[in-house]
Amino acid sequence: MKKFLLLAGVSLLVGCANTNNKPIADDPYYAPIYPATPPKQIVKTGSLFDVNQLDSLYADVKARRVGDIIEVILSESTSAKKNANSNTKKENSVTLSPVTGLGKNVTIGGNTLDFGLDQDSEFKGTGSADQSNSLSGSISVSVVQVLGNGNLIVRGEKWITINNGDEFIRLNGIVRPQDISADNQIESIRVANARIQYSGTGSFADAQKAGWLARFFNSNWWPF
Repeated sequence: MKKFLLLAGVSLLVGCANTNNKPIADDPYYAPIYPATPPKQIVKTGSLFDVNQLDSLYADVKARRVGDIIEVILSESTSAKKNANSNTKKENSVTLSPVTGLGKNVTIGGNTLDFGLDQDSEFKGTGSADQSNSLSGSISVSVVQVLGNGNLIVRGEKWITINNGDEFIRLNGIVRPQDISADNQIESIRVANARIQYSGTGSFADAQKAGWLARFFNSNWWPF
């Protein structure tokens, strides 16, 4: 009974641990930063021209300030393949010739006293692994910080609600302004220290996951 209660308690902890890591929409970490609105200056001359709202005719539309938005083109593709073969073989042979004494073979019960041992051992092992992943699409992220060297820290998420569940894409990383195209886009392969998440929640996503008891038996908690 004690062992059963211990097993149930550990399983419950494993299940709770996986539940607490469930992503939620509107996570404050991925929330955009809204720059403070500069105070509006009253022009004494009565002119409608505002120098704070002035855009240069020669400036591009690339993001460069906190709160600006960049479109990240997702073009991720990875492939890994590994093969391993092992083959070992060992042979042992031990032979003891008939024992002789006084010019005759020593016998016990009429049987010649001799000894022989042969041992063969062989091991063959084969292993292979093949994995490939791809992700395409786009997501708009916000600039949350401008570093001293001009690089931009970007972060953002996109949630899509489909019938019985939600799908989301999250991305954060570091971007060089030089890698941003003229139309304010950048490929995901050029985002440094990128963290890209693409997953889902709801009944469809839960149906693809193993239950808490199966996860327990496949975890390090199971001693066998």
